[in-house]
Amino acid sequence: MFDAKIVTHYHANPYIHKALDFPQDPMLAFMHWTQRVYPYGPVWLILTVPLSFIGLQIFLPTFFLFKMLAAASFIGSLYYIGKIFQKIKPEKEISGIVFFGLNPLVIIESLISAHIDIVMMFFSLMAFYFLIEKKYVKSYLSLALSIGIKFLTGVLLPFFVWIHILQYKKKKINFEKIIGLSLLLLLVGIVFETQQSGNFQSWYLLGFLSFAVFLSHKYYIIIPTVIISSFSLLLYVPFLYTGNWNPPIPQILLSIMLVSYTVSLITVGGYFLYHRRSK
Repeated sequence: MFDAKIVTHYHANPYIHKALDFPQDPMLAFMHWTQRVYPYGPVWLILTVPLSFIGLQIFLPTFFLFKMLAAASFIGSLYYIGKIFQKIKPEKEISGIVFFGLNPLVIIESLISAHIDIVMMFFSLMAFYFLIEKKYVKSYLSLALSIGIKFLTGVLLPFFVWIHILQYKKKKINFEKIIGLSLLLLLVGIVFETQQSGNFQSWYLLGFLSFAVFLSHKYYIIIPTVIISSFSLLLYVPFLYTGNWNPPIPQILLSIMLVSYTVSLITVGGYFLYHRRSK
């Protein structure tokens, strides 16, 4: 919100100016990360500067406009998840929508915290649907909008090109294989994002979950997703207790996530061995 306010109220460039350059602004009293310049892509400014203008740079009206953008993106994401399932695995449409839409982590980070990631993923899901429909201009434009918000979905571009080539050659497309590989690159992007920020944040998982939903019928996806999502909800506890993200908070967050990964691996391995013995 303040990055947009830098444009609409102070008529300055948020890529150059940071919140601390305007110490008299009352919003700084409850803000974090006031020392950084604008870290996102230009598309996010294009989307949010009008909201700041309409909200007259007043906190509450602007706040609710941002919330409405996130809520619309959440609903739009569910819509395109359903449309994509209708094309690639129609019998899993309802379960897929439930998997994503009723995940407590997704609800909290999309509707309550209203993070930028849900808007980014809305455009990427729209792009994927248009790609399946062979509407390539709309697909690449939508993906460009997604990348222009937060860059993470740039890792999906090779897979879009791969599917495009297969469609051009009229070859059968193994969507499960392609989506599985794209999830690996999304995880790499999340690791890089964590290194850049210094902390893993639970909303980073929105990017992964938005495409993991299409493999949610696989036990090796749904089990770690449920476990890691549940543990990720605990990441707010140290911040709520201390009021900051300073050390030792990063170490605590890392420990929580390492435990979730370990529990996931053990559970998936146990499930695999149990079914192998049953057979």
